[in-house]
Amino acid sequence: MSRPSASHEVSLALRRRELVERSAAQRAALVASAEPLLRKAQALDRVVGYVQRNPVLAGAATAVTVLFGSRRLLEVAGRAARLYFLLRR
Repeated sequence: MSRPSASHEVSLALRRRELVERSAAQRAALVASAEPLLRKAQALDRVVGYVQRNPVLAGAATAVTVLFGSRRLLEVAGRAARLYFLLRR
């Protein structure tokens, strides 16, 4: 087998370096684009962990939501928050 010429080896080395640089740039772009998804997954993981640690409390919150409805529950929570901040002054 014949040995490749020096210029061919240089050409291959340059091509390899370009591909490695492009790969690094694509990897960085992929990590950056996945960041929002990772934050959402972490938030979901915290919620799931809380529910696993406190199943009775999570069940009670679900029951209250079903009984009163989410809209009514949000209205009551809003009023309670306003009252809390008024009394806190």
